[in-house]
Amino acid sequence: MDPLEDLFTFLRFPSISADSQFRNEVEACAEWLCHRLTQAGLEAHRLVTPGFPVVVARNQHRPDRKTVLIYGHYDVQPVDPLALWDSLPFEPVVKGNKIYARGATDNKGQILAHILGVEQALREKGDLPVNVVFVIEGEEEVGSGHLGQVLTDHRQALGADIVAVSDTGMVAPGIPTFTYGLRGIFCLELRLQGPAVDLHSGIFGGSVANPATVLSRMLSALHDAHGRVAVPGFYDDVKPLEDWERTLWAQLPLTDELWLRTTGAKQLSGEEGFSTLERVWARPTAEINGLASGYQGEGSKTIVPSRAVAKLSFRLVPNQDPEKIRRQVTDFLRRLCPESVSMDTLSQHEGKPYLVRPDSSYGRAAQRALERTFQKPVAFIREGGSIPITQTFKDVLGTDTLLLGLALPDCKAHSPNENFLLENFYAGIRLNQNLLEELAHVT
Repeated sequence: MDPLEDLFTFLRFPSISADSQFRNEVEACAEWLCHRLTQAGLEAHRLVTPGFPVVVARNQHRPDRKTVLIYGHYDVQPVDPLALWDSLPFEPVVKGNKIYARGATDNKGQILAHILGVEQALREKGDLPVNVVFVIEGEEEVGSGHLGQVLTDHRQALGADIVAVSDTGMVAPGIPTFTYGLRGIFCLELRLQGPAVDLHSGIFGGSVANPATVLSRMLSALHDAHGRVAVPGFYDDVKPLEDWERTLWAQLPLTDELWLRTTGAKQLSGEEGFSTLERVWARPTAEINGLASGYQGEGSKTIVPSRAVAKLSFRLVPNQDPEKIRRQVTDFLRRLCPESVSMDTLSQHEGKPYLVRPDSSYGRAAQRALERTFQKPVAFIREGGSIPITQTFKDVLGTDTLLLGLALPDCKAHSPNENFLLENFYAGIRLNQNLLEELAHVT
């Protein structure tokens, strides 16, 4: 089958793990993936969890070979706002040199490239140079809540010498990129309740607290005038950036001008005293992801809303603990909340930051594979995003993770018009084969 047709089929599944109305579609995607791995020549099955299945596949293992665990996910982000998509998010289309669809670059394109790389090697050579275990989950976009237990329950069967992941980015087209650090995350929903029901703003306005107003004041207190998160103790455990990292980052083709063009923002902003790359790769943040209160329809409706809700996320850097940050943030918000409204918080997914030195024997092997694939020197970066399971691989399996990027800065992951460069899809197939060959010779 044409690799691109496989990708089209994979992308047509609306496997949105965050929205319960898509549960059947997520399950169907896992079933298709299991069948496709079997078709590739692997032994594949699904591990049932209280959430969505974890798809596991392996080749015939031999005790004299290295074992490589290849991780990815088949779930995707919600598509909202749908009106901003130029084409339907689950009807993939090729425009120019890119394929557009939800999940194209996060993470269906990359994990399918790894599968196709293994399939091609098995077809052409009859075997692989290493033992391979695929672990592909359906809950990455909601925090990988059940994968840690799966790893614990199946520690021996899923044990590996090294983990490989391609759910990260490249600094620019054609430049092989090795990511050695990821931020962690903690997500929270803040709910305020004022009057029992929406009230007439003329009759009752001025006599009861408006939860939308209260919420706005509370959220404005999250940052100080210098862009720092104002939660007491928030920065206590932050690991400072090292000199060798600044040296490597200074060589990257990432400028503030490029950042502005990619984001479409009028100007850059953030915590004072740090560069753009330091802010997004090495500093923690607090972001408001969504706000809801009162009337949202056409025209006016003069009310005092009864409720106000905010969705928040906090990106964390090495040495910060999500549980500690959760307590600090919740305590801070409770102190800000006046007695005129009631406050409730819902803790959502979280994950630890990840950091590894890039000069290990496995790291150097991965860098050789990147250079072979792209024929250029490797760029070294941290990333601002989070893959919560990377630290869990270390904690449960005792295994480091190689992060080999294939997504470009303008891929629009989590946004309308998500896309994946076709050249990188095919490069991912070659990268898989080069990587397995290089890892086979690590001593």
